[in-house]
Amino acid sequence: MMTKDIKDQIAGKLKEVEGKVTGDKLREAEGKTQQAKGKAEKKINDVKKKLEKKK
Repeated sequence: MMTKDIKDQIAGKLKEVEGKVTGDKLREAEGKTQQAKGKAEKKINDVKKKLEKKK
């Protein structure tokens, strides 16, 4: 099962590549932003899991 953070990273990469291919700088930036969001979500989820294990 893919988590939301991974989906955001993949979708973001697709948008970034689409923007590069079409020359759409806004689409490229949206993709990079979505990837960053996915990476941040992953880090938050990793921290949550570590904290739950310590309980």
